[in-house]
Amino acid sequence: MGFMSKLLSFGADKDLKRYEKMVGKVNDLEPTYQKMDDAELAHQTVLFRERYEAGESLDDMLPEAFAVVREASRRTTGLRHFDVQLIGGMALHEGHIAEMKTGEGKTLVSTLAGYLNAIAGKGVHIVTVNDYLAKRDSEWMGRIYRFLGMTVGLLQNGMPLDQKRPAYAADVTYGTNSEFGFDYLRDNMVIRASQRVQRGHAYAIVDEVDSILIDEARTPLIISGAGTKSASTYKDFARAVRGLTRGEEPQFDMLAPGETAEPTGDFVMDEAKHTIAATEQGLKKIEQRLGIDDIYADLSGQLVNHLQQALKAQYMFHRDKQYVVTGGEVKIVDEFTGRIMEGRRYSEGLHQAIEAKESVLVREENQTLATITLQNYFRLYDKLAGMTGTALTEDAEFREIYNLAVQVIPPNKPVIRQDNDDLVYRTVDAKFNAVADDVAARHDAGQPVLVGTVSIESSERLSRLLNKRGIAHEVLNAKYHEREAHIVAQAGRLGAVTIATNMAGRGTDILLGGNPDELAQEDVLARDFGIDAATVERILAAGEPERLKVSDLAAQGIEVDDATLSAIADALAQAREQAKKVCAAEREQVLAAGGLCVIGTERHESRRIDNQLRGRSGRQGDPGETQFYLSLEDDLMRLFGGDRMDKVGAMMQRYDMPDDMPIQNKIISKAVEGAQRKVENINFSMRKNVLEYDDVMNKQRQVIYAERNKILDGKDLAGHIDDVMDDTVSRCVQEFCAVDSHDGERDLEGLHKWLVELTGKQDAPTFADESYEDLKRDVLTYVESVYEDKSERLGEKLMRDLNTQVMLRVIDTRWMNYLQEMDYLKQGIGLRGFGQRDPLVEYKSEAFAAFHTLVDTMYEDYLRTVLRIEVRRATPAPEPEQSPALSHATYSGPADPDGGSALRNQAAAQAADSVGHAPQGTAGNAGAGVRTYVKSESDPYANVGRNDPCPCGSGKKFKNCHGRNR
Repeated sequence: MGFMSKLLSFGADKDLKRYEKMVGKVNDLEPTYQKMDDAELAHQTVLFRERYEAGESLDDMLPEAFAVVREASRRTTGLRHFDVQLIGGMALHEGHIAEMKTGEGKTLVSTLAGYLNAIAGKGVHIVTVNDYLAKRDSEWMGRIYRFLGMTVGLLQNGMPLDQKRPAYAADVTYGTNSEFGFDYLRDNMVIRASQRVQRGHAYAIVDEVDSILIDEARTPLIISGAGTKSASTYKDFARAVRGLTRGEEPQFDMLAPGETAEPTGDFVMDEAKHTIAATEQGLKKIEQRLGIDDIYADLSGQLVNHLQQALKAQYMFHRDKQYVVTGGEVKIVDEFTGRIMEGRRYSEGLHQAIEAKESVLVREENQTLATITLQNYFRLYDKLAGMTGTALTEDAEFREIYNLAVQVIPPNKPVIRQDNDDLVYRTVDAKFNAVADDVAARHDAGQPVLVGTVSIESSERLSRLLNKRGIAHEVLNAKYHEREAHIVAQAGRLGAVTIATNMAGRGTDILLGGNPDELAQEDVLARDFGIDAATVERILAAGEPERLKVSDLAAQGIEVDDATLSAIADALAQAREQAKKVCAAEREQVLAAGGLCVIGTERHESRRIDNQLRGRSGRQGDPGETQFYLSLEDDLMRLFGGDRMDKVGAMMQRYDMPDDMPIQNKIISKAVEGAQRKVENINFSMRKNVLEYDDVMNKQRQVIYAERNKILDGKDLAGHIDDVMDDTVSRCVQEFCAVDSHDGERDLEGLHKWLVELTGKQDAPTFADESYEDLKRDVLTYVESVYEDKSERLGEKLMRDLNTQVMLRVIDTRWMNYLQEMDYLKQGIGLRGFGQRDPLVEYKSEAFAAFHTLVDTMYEDYLRTVLRIEVRRATPAPEPEQSPALSHATYSGPADPDGGSALRNQAAAQAADSVGHAPQGTAGNAGAGVRTYVKSESDPYANVGRNDPCPCGSGKKFKNCHGRNR
């Protein structure tokens, strides 16, 4: 722990003493609630809420609420909160991070603060690292909440919106960080208030807070729509960069005479800084293969970006390390948890470059529609708390970014685990052979072994070595993640050997001797009844076997009758009793063998991840041992080890030490930790950099989203239209005929063309050369008359709907284009550093100017669309939500009236459909049985789909009418 962290944590012991006093109050109340029957205990929730409504604070009710939860937990789950768990709950309630060692029951701790804060009725979000844990915890811990009369919601990836709304309306909602974040972005893209699912951000408890708020915070959440890049370009570049030779960057000496030496090879790469670039020699090869004279002659910079991403994909990103290929798809592997990140894709064309490299289907590149960093999403909460086993090493970052203090909670029983110094070998081969020999020896002695690796490739390499030695083992990595709960649960059995890519957030305790419940289910359900154990396990998690119903199983696709169900329950009960005896006997043998041994095959970039792996051993006072095996060829040692590691390697060679002889010394362990600190500092800088740029966007995002929400919540745009017209006309008349301009300097013809384009009226008047004020008055009078004429024709209700839908769509399309501009700006802003200008300051300046332009022109866009759009009735296919008022609209304007993208106009036309549900970034489908289209003056059928109704009004499909010869 660094000096600054110690300084910042000064006073934490004082908090612990205060918490211990409150624990005494909770313990004193325990007999009172133990005497109550179930109904009386559950009724306490009603009483707490009445007291809160009467003005009593949650802090005052804490001892009683915690005592109620402890008793409810004992009755529903059989688990009674330890005193240290009560302390953890208090830290969570006060908005701190509770650092509790593995096996201390963090999942149960969250129920204390969750219940207390849910009394306020504003909703509590409990954030987990994956869908499995969210579902398991919502069912397991949900028993406590439901017993006490509270509702529990669950969010899952791919869940329909109509199921998400009640999940968010619940008192306590479980879900993953990405699901909460994406729902926030989606809520700010809807076209009706009723389509929003979230109801605010009052209080969140983040499980594995370091994994979510630190490790995953380098990548922002992005909702994207289809882009336009060609797949063939990615394939061409993938072929062009294959077979290149890596060179060395020459050391630059300013004092050396003569010309600077050119780098060797076709490309140079700095793995530590994640940079790669083609040399002059390599560039010529690539250009020759592509048939391009000069890649850098492309002013748009797209070819240069293709080259950069192709080089990264080919030489910096490796299969079964950063990603896997399954089912013809490239899927990202989370470097911190070893899990596949479903639905995530690399941005800026990198994912497409990897797909081209692996010769799988190249999916089109996406365009950003909405984005937010995890840091800025979680800073939306009024109160934020977290829990993990390893947060103290990142204490300074938590304080700086999230204003969260880390409170170390003492363990329930002292840790007696033995942590050995690292063993360092010269080569990777020698290291893995030593690991395999150590595992074999411990396996023969009956000691369970958990081996941690940093990549799928390493786990499979070790698996092959163990297979050669005939050692049965389980492999847990991104390829086998669906079995993770069972694999982890049984990793403590006698002689068990488990290889895992990472143990962060696995959410399952390793019990010495094994988990009897898992053992019983595997034996009975899979072996005796042939039922998918994982499927029934999900149902069993919600209640005891005897409470199961045939309908419950049928909902999971399992057809059984009452007799079979009864047989399952009986068999499970018997198998559990037998499994408990087996596991208890094995536990004694495992304790005698030394408990669980954790072996690390490589140090991770972050000390926290190593500590998470170590923490799997020695839970709740159990014996255990940990040992890390390293080699001088490991990435961390090679890239960040520094002079010390070079000296160690030189010494091993000087004394001709055999490869299978390791060095074990505290100096080496400290050097490794120093290398890890370097990487942690680099990663912190990356995360901070992402946040600093997003902070600029965040203020603008809040302005845009606030305006959107006002409109959704009923802001009267009709009452605001006078100001819109006045501002728009003032600005544009000033542009064509400035106040201080002289006779002959005014562009009256340009003003006339702008007015025609704004209103869609070819017969718009021309104006005499008069004073600015008179000119502005005449133009404004005409624009107001066009608007009033349309308003009278459509009627008040229809005009109000039209105003709302058009304004929402204009905001969305303008914001979407703005995000794209900011993406381009961010990609090249770093080059400003060569001109001795701070890129971040430059970005802020340009973003401010661009946003000012966005706001200025947004209402002009809205006014143009409202004045030009023509509404006509059509006969749509019947829909439950169909509104008879408005069903079809055309935008009869030029393809791109304001120099923006055609997609903007398409979306603006779409906006006129008062019941449209078109997804953001898609054009045409209004979701009400009809399609809207953009009618261009140059080609009125340019954007009509082949299966759409023909715009001529014939009633035929376009392909059978005017689109026949297209």
